[in-house]
Amino acid sequence: MRNQLVKSMKYNESLDMMYQANDGQISKRRIRVLDVGEVSFRAYCFLRKSNRTFTNDNVLALVPIIIKERSVI
Repeated sequence: MRNQLVKSMKYNESLDMMYQANDGQISKRRIRVLDVGEVSFRAYCFLRKSNRTFTNDNVLALVPIIIKERSVI
C-alpha cells in the first residue's frame, strides 16, 4: 500500500480511499497524496476540502482514479 501512495504522489494522481477512523466509522474519500511517512501520510481530502493526516493502518482500500480521454472523430 505504501508503494501505491508514493506512486500516486510522484505522478500527482488522485485516489479513492476507504478509511476507518479511530472511532470505527468508515468513510469513502477522494484524496491527493502530499507526503508519505512510515506510519502515516498527509493528503488533500476533497471531502473535507483540507489537508489531513491519515494513519496507514486505518486504510481499508485504495483505488486509483483513471480518467479516460474521449476521442473526437
